[in-house]
Amino acid sequence: MDKLKTGWFSELTDLLPGRSFSMEVEQVLHKEQSEYQEILILKTKSHGIVLVLDGMIQCTEFDEYSYQEMITFLPLLLHPAPRRVLIVGGGDGGVAREVAKFAAVELIDLVEIDKRVIELSKQYLPFMAKGFDSPKVNVHVADGFKFMEEHIQYYDVIITDSSDPIGPAVSLFQRSYFELMKRALRSGGIVCSQADTFWGHLKNVTSMYNHCKKVFGKAAYATSYVSTYPAGQIGFVLGSLDKVTLLLSV
Repeated sequence: MDKLKTGWFSELTDLLPGRSFSMEVEQVLHKEQSEYQEILILKTKSHGIVLVLDGMIQCTEFDEYSYQEMITFLPLLLHPAPRRVLIVGGGDGGVAREVAKFAAVELIDLVEIDKRVIELSKQYLPFMAKGFDSPKVNVHVADGFKFMEEHIQYYDVIITDSSDPIGPAVSLFQRSYFELMKRALRSGGIVCSQADTFWGHLKNVTSMYNHCKKVFGKAAYATSYVSTYPAGQIGFVLGSLDKVTLLLSV
């Protein structure tokens, strides 16, 4: 089904059966099929610049901060000394922008599998891609799994800023991924991953939480409100290796 009709974009996907979110489009700034996914960048009347991957809205100029800040602040404020941070995904630069604000952070590795997301974000989403300008940030165009396998017990915090569980992001929602993150953490490390919405996707949320709980022993589900995500809500699952991080003893 055509997602762009008569000046409107509609988020039509099997992940959201029977419902759709639409925005009036002023201009299609870019559209291409990369090696991994369809990338669409729109200028909209109500939400500014919008990034869409495989038909799913990833971020909008209007409300992206609500997501970027929450997925970043949760783990970094819980960790007493987050010096080394790994961002898996996050090719738009928004999470890197927020992580770089923390004075305690000395090194930020960002691993994005699709280089075109990075390139196009720098061109069309500079308000987010400015995160790449920090001298703390090292960008790696690579597979997150393979990258972590080479960095065992290295990071204090791992943030997984993934797209929805379709295409290249499917593996980031499975138990094997949480096990790999655990091996890549230093003592007392914390992980935070995008974990879907409980409105209509409760099965996905429960699955991710259970994976995290079984692997880390201590887990929590946090929530934020982002108007352009399904039902206006998005969640995050957190896991901790720190036995005294009581806020995560759920």
